[in-house]
Amino acid sequence: MRVHLAVLDHGGMDPAPALYAIRINGHLGATVLSAFPAMTSRRDGAHTVLAGLLDRSALYGVLAEIEALGLDLLEVRQLSRPRRSAESGDYLSP
Repeated sequence: MRVHLAVLDHGGMDPAPALYAIRINGHLGATVLSAFPAMTSRRDGAHTVLAGLLDRSALYGVLAEIEALGLDLLEVRQLSRPRRSAESGDYLSP
């Protein structure tokens, strides 16, 4: 039986996108990696690390895809939150 933890929803819009690293057990092939087009991938020992700039809904979508594919999720880590340009409103790299 799988248990899902409740997530606090403070209402309002998604927070600004943030850079995430998602560690998955094993080496993922090209076919599986194609399920994550917004993410870059690299091998780290016996694991695959996916990285990308994701807002909350995109992060939940990636996690749902990992679960649907039956992958062994090891870690989700928020690396940074990009700065937003005051003039244009665009997101800048950290």
